[in-house]
Parts: sequence; structure tokens; C-alpha cells
Amino acid sequence: MSQSSLPSCPECASEYTYEMPPLLVCPECAHEWSPENATDPAADDGAGSAEIRDAVGTVLADGDTVVVIKDLKVKGGSGPIKVGTKVRNIRLVDGPGDHDIDCKIDGFGSMHLKSSVVRKA
Repeated sequence: MSQSSLPSCPECASEYTYEMPPLLVCPECAHEWSPENATDPAADDGAGSAEIRDAVGTVLADGDTVVVIKDLKVKGGSGPIKVGTKVRNIRLVDGPGDHDIDCKIDGFGSMHLKSSVVRKA
């Protein structure tokens, strides 16, 4: 393989990898890997391996608007978040527990929600 056809290092994304049969080696972080298992991190779309779906199975994305499908009790809040409450401009995060949506709800403020209690609007 020529230098231009070698993949970048999967650990540190260095482009200065070299071949030392039967492995590929990164001179910057000393990571060694098999060419058969090589994946270029630059080709990764950054979305992660798991997609987040709402209660009915629709894939969610950052910036979507969702609707709450069941009443949600809020600790320290004056009342629950009612069914049908629209939540605009959500962000998908790896939050605490299985709370994977970060959002702001009018009257309640910033909070994390589970994707299982919303559907895409």
C-alpha cells in the first residue's frame, strides 16, 4: 500500500500511518491495528452508532419539535407537564440514565426527557 492509500489512525486520526506487516502502525500514538479492521474516522458522520427514536419509532434529530404523549411529574415543579405539550428545538444528548433529550419547556425551564415519552411533531 502506498502512503496515500493508508487509512488514518482510528485512535488519534493521525495521517502519518505506516505499514509493518501484518499490521498498520501510528507513529504518534503507537496504536497498531489490522488493515482488515481499518475504518477511517474522517469518514464517520459523527452521529454515533445508535440513533434515538421516539415512542412510535421515528428517528429524532437535533432541532426537531416533539410532543409529550403522557403527563410527566416534575420534581420541585408546580404541576405536571401535560399531554400535548410541544417542545421545540430539542438536542440529543447522552444524558443521565436513559434521558436522551435536552430541551427547554415553557413554564418549566431546561430539562432532560426520555425519548420514550415523546413523539415527533
